[in-house]
Amino acid sequence: MTFTKINRSAATLTKNRTEGSISPFSGMCVTCVDGCIGMCEIGKSAYRGTEVLYPQPFGLITAAAEKDYPVDLSHFNIMGTAAGAWGVEADSDKATFEKVSIETAVGRDKGIKLRVPFIISGMGSTNVAKQNWAGLAVGAAISGTILTVGENVCGMDEEAEIRNGRVVRSPDMEMRVRTFQEWFDGYGTVVVQANVEDTRLGVQEYAIEKLGVQAVELKWGQGAKDIGGEVKIKSLKKAQELKKRGYIVLPDPEDPANIAAFEKGSFKEFERHSRLGMVEEESFMKRVEELRKIGAKYIFLKTGAYRPADLARAVKYASKAKIDLLTVDAAGGGTGMSPWRMMNEWGIPGVEIWSLTYQYADHLAKKGEYLPDIVFGGGITFEDQIFKVLALGAPYVKAVGMARSPLASAMVGKTIGSRIRDGQIPVYVERFGNSVEEIFITAPELKRRFGERFNELPPGAIGLYTYFKRLNQGLRQLMAGARKFALSYISRDDIAALTQDAARISGIKYILDVDKEEVEKILNSK
Repeated sequence: MTFTKINRSAATLTKNRTEGSISPFSGMCVTCVDGCIGMCEIGKSAYRGTEVLYPQPFGLITAAAEKDYPVDLSHFNIMGTAAGAWGVEADSDKATFEKVSIETAVGRDKGIKLRVPFIISGMGSTNVAKQNWAGLAVGAAISGTILTVGENVCGMDEEAEIRNGRVVRSPDMEMRVRTFQEWFDGYGTVVVQANVEDTRLGVQEYAIEKLGVQAVELKWGQGAKDIGGEVKIKSLKKAQELKKRGYIVLPDPEDPANIAAFEKGSFKEFERHSRLGMVEEESFMKRVEELRKIGAKYIFLKTGAYRPADLARAVKYASKAKIDLLTVDAAGGGTGMSPWRMMNEWGIPGVEIWSLTYQYADHLAKKGEYLPDIVFGGGITFEDQIFKVLALGAPYVKAVGMARSPLASAMVGKTIGSRIRDGQIPVYVERFGNSVEEIFITAPELKRRFGERFNELPPGAIGLYTYFKRLNQGLRQLMAGARKFALSYISRDDIAALTQDAARISGIKYILDVDKEEVEKILNSK
């Protein structure tokens, strides 16, 4: 069984010449002929080289792996029941799905209240995140969830003021934080993330002291890559400025030969790379204390899909430092420019890394050690997946992290808004109406909630809110079917593994073994 597609992908804008006959182990056409113009990834690499490492077109897309992992969330089913209820009286007139509560709270003091158990993970300096920030920030705030400002925002801000190697002003960061804060109504929060460069620039100090940010996140990586973040730069001047700010920029934008080649058009983009983080327990503990001393009320850690020993470090260090939230990201997805083959071929996939995290958390909990609230992320898009992930990690996982799908909903909302404004509504959408109030099903609710301020809502924010509204109701329906009327009642036996492999990896019971003891009692009763 082949899990990987090699040498052709929509992500790299490549394909095979003989699409019906492809070598399964090399990904090459079975017959590679002299005279081919090079449509495949090998061929395109012959003339565009390192450009083909990354998904394209940069700045307009998000990307996720197309590797078909051996086990995924579809290998589990949700177990409903016809008897009883948890969190409400077992009465058909009272145990209705709209009574299900999906509100939760995270942090050591449970001070960050959430209307929904899905948060938006790091949205950093990439163009696609910045261009859709109004939708993301306002949508997150009115939905009552957490929004994370990702890495490199200040460093990439051309208008940022940096003195003695420290950021003292960043209009881009200020815009991102303020946009959320202006619509904040007591639920959720905005979080500022930091990688190696951000820490050197003092980004989190700036966010706490100048912008009033209460929550910050240390970043050990993400599920899309096991190196630092990278983006493409189309401006020579900006590439040179980023090198001065301490970033790795390739090719060297100060080399006269590279400047001449760029101006001639031999290449059209520079690559900006972040440095590798080096995790050490002592420096981690020290950084947590530094952040607390300068006023951080909540401290998070996000770790990528590294090997199990690194995951154990994340769980243990988070416990020892008594941080507020640990996010564990799974292999395969990304909102930025991760190298395409890396995105597909490195790291621990979702079911496996989530199962390991549960084991490590359970181990510490049984020893009586502190555990932060935990978030699982990695390609989660719909309510059934949210339920399964919460069950896989119960009782330690309080929410799931999402990135590509919230961004997609904000992008669609923004696009529909611009099409309405320009009078060019696609037929597929026009059947619902020709105004924001008619097309977006949540518009009447939002108009009642915000009054005249409704007209200030970006269409992208309405799109995100409406998508979350769908997830909200879908999750409550699934929970009602399991007779769980609050998130705290979801448990690992609310799902069953459909294969022996899924059961072995996750520790979730194989479907034919579910309820065995209870079945025996029922059948043997008199």
